[in-house]
Order: sequence, then C-alpha cells, then structure tokens
Amino acid sequence: MGRVELFRRRLKLNLALQGGGTHGAFTWGVLDRLLEDSYLRFAWISAASAGAINAAALAAGLAEGGPDGARAKLRQVWEGVAKAGVPEFLRLNPVLFTLSRSAPLAHLASLWSPYEFNPLGFDPLRRLLNETIDFAAIRKHAPVEMLIAATEVATGEARLFRREEMTVDAVLASACLPALHHAVEIDGVAYWDGGYSANPDLVTLAMESPVADTLIVQLTPLKKEGLPTGAREIQAHVNRLTFNAPLIRDVEIIEMAREAMRGAVRSRFSRLRPLAQHRFHLVEAAPYTGVLPDASKTNPDIALLNHLHAAGRTEAEKWLALNRRAIGRRSTVNLRAHFESVRAGRRLKPKEMVDAETPPTGAKPRAGAVTGAVSVKPAKAGEPPVARGTP
Repeated sequence: MGRVELFRRRLKLNLALQGGGTHGAFTWGVLDRLLEDSYLRFAWISAASAGAINAAALAAGLAEGGPDGARAKLRQVWEGVAKAGVPEFLRLNPVLFTLSRSAPLAHLASLWSPYEFNPLGFDPLRRLLNETIDFAAIRKHAPVEMLIAATEVATGEARLFRREEMTVDAVLASACLPALHHAVEIDGVAYWDGGYSANPDLVTLAMESPVADTLIVQLTPLKKEGLPTGAREIQAHVNRLTFNAPLIRDVEIIEMAREAMRGAVRSRFSRLRPLAQHRFHLVEAAPYTGVLPDASKTNPDIALLNHLHAAGRTEAEKWLALNRRAIGRRSTVNLRAHFESVRAGRRLKPKEMVDAETPPTGAKPRAGAVTGAVSVKPAKAGEPPVARGTP
C-alpha cells in the first residue's frame, strides 16, 4: 500500500466559485471535502461575491497552515457570519431592528437605500474579515493565484483583483450588493458586486492558468419554474437572471472558441487553444438552493449554513468518487449541453455529459461550426474578457 501511495498521481485543479449570499456555505462544504484529499492541490481561484469570501478564507488558510489551516479558516469565517446574525447597525436602531425581526434584511432595501438606513456605511463583514483573514499573508505566501471580480459602478465592467492586490476592500467590493451596502471605493473608483459582470470569470482563468482543469461550483439554479408575481419575488427572479448571465456568457465564449478550433485551420486560432482545450468540471448546489426561499440568501442562520455545508461535502464526495481519475485527462461536464438541458427541463444521457474530443487538424467542420474570425481577449486587471469577431 505504501508503494501504491508513493506513485499515486498528484492532481492540480483550478476553482471557479460563484456568488450567492449565504448559499456560499455550500461552497464551504465543497472546499472542506476537497481539502481532505492529500493528493489534490489548487492552482488558480476565480471568484465573485460569496465566492470571493470563500476564496480569501481558503488562500489565507493555505498560507498560514496548509490544507488543515484552510479548513479551519473557512469554518472560522462562516461561524463568524452566523454569529454576526442581524447586522449590528440594525441592533443599534430600535425601529429597524423591529422591522428586521418581522421581515428579512432584503425587505429593508425596498424601503430605503443603504445610504438612508445606514448613513455611516457600517459593515460588520469588514470587521469579520479583518479579524479572521490575514490579507498580507495572502499577498506574500498564498500558494494560489486569485481572480476576484468586482463591477465598476461607472461602466459595468469587470475588475479582476489578483493575489498581489488582495485586500479587505477588494473582497468587500466583490461582495457589495448595492441595495444593502455602500459602494466600495478603491483608488477613487467605486465598485459593486462582482456577480454583475463575472460570476465567476471563466475565460481569463482558462486562458491564463497553467493548469488546464477547472472545477466550477455553481450556487444559483439556471432555471426556476413558476411566474413571480409579488414585488420581492420579482426582484429575486431578476437578480437570479442577472447573476447567472455572466456565467452563461463565458460558456458561450468558450464554445465559440471550441467551434473555431474544430472548424478552421488551427494555426489561425492558436491563441484560442488554451480556452478551447480547457477541461471543465461542475458541482451544483441547485438541488439544495433551488428549493430554499429567496430570502435565505440574506439569512445567516446557523442551521441553514450547516445544512448547506453538509450538502456541499456530500456533492464533493460524489464528484470525487466519479471523476477523480478524469482530472488532468478529460472534462467531466459538457457545459453547453448541460446548460441547454437544464433550460429544456431534461436530464442528460451519460454520453452527453463529456465534451467531444477536438478533431485533428484538417478535419472538416461539423454542421453549425463557427468558421469566421473569432478572437478572445483575456482580461487584464481592470478589463473584462471580450469576444471579438463575426461567427
């Protein structure tokens, strides 16, 4: 057994962590299980919103104490979220505290803007992050690269903060819901939640990371049946569509690159090769988050957080059992087929789950292949990924 362990293959994996408020506790569970695998290492992390909080906790924990330190740090952060409960600025205001006990925090946003009900910009998350995460350690010692997305208020463009730029303001900017928090200013630029522009950024990750496998942890369901009619239900539905749009856009860009590589002389599209040949994997929270009330995203109840953490561990365990050997060899999800099947309300057949191999050079393009000039510009810090050209 010792000799078998000696020659066991070391695995490297990027992470793409979607935002989703307190539903990010599911991602905590996924990471908690993956960190138990002594042969698995993380390379790059692309994240937004709650995903950014998980990414920062993971990076700080790895820098301070390796995988065990990362597990402890993630637990510390999420237990801190639960302990914070109702934000302290509400506790200090008897009127708002009374309202918060009868309605979720999101309901307050429909009554006043954060500049009205929280004029001093008090943010308990800032104190929690400062108390639990050593950002200097992330910048100097974290063994992972980071792409933390925030959205520039003035333009709507994505700003990607790298590991060497990591600060509490970068994470707060990525998790800044404008209906609940003041915009976060960094170097004179105001930012809102990264989920509006990159949730998370897959294109830059695939183009730049030297590791060609990425596990996506998706929190928000792609489809939710039923017509919303109440004001809060409509707003929640709009938010779901808005925060899934960047992920869907990136999948479309990746598929355009793959079609271009299949349907034309490869040398013309050599810049697309890392994107077209990147291997993707997926763990979904939808079976759990899809049945929760919309208000649960802003409800840091310890029972809910523990439930989602356990669900994340369960799904990560299933994914590892089925797909561990595929890391470094093949994708375990066909993103386009998966997204289309969800929209159509059908289950994929096993053979549809895996991406087809790229045909050899000179192969004829299949029906519907993209054969025009398409290029993808990877995002630098402060720039969103851009797909250019005419398919």
